[in-house]
Amino acid sequence: MRIIQGIVSSQPPILPTATTIDERIDAFIAPLTRAVENLILFPLPIPGSEAQVPFVVLWLVVAALIFTVYFRLINLRGLAHGFRLVRGDHDDPRAAGEVTHFQALATALSGTVGLGNIAGVAIAVSVGGPGAVVWMILAGFLGMSSKFVECTLGVKYRRVHADGSVSGGPMWYLQRGLADRGPGLARLGKVCAVVFAVFCIGGSFGGANMFQSNQSYQQVLAVTGGADSWFADKGWLFGLILAFFVALVIIGGIRSIARVTSKIVPLMAAIYVSAGLIVIGVHIDQVPAAFALMFSSALGVDSVAGGALGVLAIGFQRAAFSSEAGIGSAAIAHSAVQTDEPVSEGLVALYEPFIDTIVVCTITALVIIISGAYTAGGEMGGVELTSQAFSTVIGWFPYLLAVAVILFAYSTMLAWAYYGQKCFAFLFGDSKAVANLYKALFLMFVVLGASLQLGAVIGFSDAMILAMAFPNLLGIYFLLPTVRRELDRYWIKVKAGTLPNFRNR
Repeated sequence: MRIIQGIVSSQPPILPTATTIDERIDAFIAPLTRAVENLILFPLPIPGSEAQVPFVVLWLVVAALIFTVYFRLINLRGLAHGFRLVRGDHDDPRAAGEVTHFQALATALSGTVGLGNIAGVAIAVSVGGPGAVVWMILAGFLGMSSKFVECTLGVKYRRVHADGSVSGGPMWYLQRGLADRGPGLARLGKVCAVVFAVFCIGGSFGGANMFQSNQSYQQVLAVTGGADSWFADKGWLFGLILAFFVALVIIGGIRSIARVTSKIVPLMAAIYVSAGLIVIGVHIDQVPAAFALMFSSALGVDSVAGGALGVLAIGFQRAAFSSEAGIGSAAIAHSAVQTDEPVSEGLVALYEPFIDTIVVCTITALVIIISGAYTAGGEMGGVELTSQAFSTVIGWFPYLLAVAVILFAYSTMLAWAYYGQKCFAFLFGDSKAVANLYKALFLMFVVLGASLQLGAVIGFSDAMILAMAFPNLLGIYFLLPTVRRELDRYWIKVKAGTLPNFRNR
């Protein structure tokens, strides 16, 4: 997820292991990569500004805005009830599904909370100024509505198998949901579902796997001596070790993945947020000025990045790449929840962009601004700038950051292994042999990611992940009336107090 995570310009230099192989693979696939990236990330000029914004970002943001209006600010109205669902007030162990509301949320968050929050915010501030953060927050707020819609649909149109396992996500609600809308849309639904599955599988092998493995390896080198490290020429060994730990979890399926991510994600998020609050606490007197700077910059007062519209474009882009709202990946994890009410999981999903973009990214931005790293960072960007900002108060934070990067990358790989497997099963059958084949391929790419420098391959897979938004959102537009009916029916139950409550039993 180099593009999505937002650290393309700040990743550590990759050591020249297997250089000849790397160069041959890059030379072979680079032309295709450039063509696909140029198509999906086609830049559109913003009138009245020199800035440009990729078309896919507009596709995501416009959809999020439409969903927010169509469902009358569900991203605000649903938060309180969503919190009660997350804490387990209405968990129903008798319902179909494999994981609780909290575990489904943690699994989905593991695929989004990570390097984008650590490095993506730093890039946004470096390029667009502090004002980009304001637009990131707004885009994250709108993205909450996208998560609500796609995760509600994921549960409504999921398949529950005889053994109790569940298959859901865009590939199923695109196919089954559009077929329900009439024969005229059935063919479109099938095409969108297949295209989505192909993009998701490609992305799961590359940016969601190989790049995560590679970045983990680079962080290990960074804290163990760099080029002089014992690991310097042993990327393959690191990859094997990492693949072993990934295998221990993904072999057990979504229940195993959820158990691990429900521990890793809250722990690392708590550590990272606590460290940020410590830095903010030390500079608490500068917080009002930092917010004032953000809002003035958001309006283009400092003329950074082509004025207000340029800053807006950068903020929206970073938020879209960080939260993945509208891409559809999270709906695959949320579909496994134990519930008979599709809307309940849509309300739980509201907390993904809220935590990922609004809370964590805002804390990161405040640390970068009030610590002085924003103005004193020089040419630093991404992870380096964030690390420097935290280390002004917490000297040993770079070591903690290295651990955080590895664990966040690990949890991202676990989530996307599940996403890719479900899409693989959609295309080739839901048998154990098919599942085992996908897992074996996924683990092989873990090793390759740590061993090789495959820039073009990763760039191609990044573009595939973003491309998932096109078939996903196209189909969702036709399914909005279905979601509204589900929401209206659910609110009637909430107001009548007829939802089952197992928390106090």
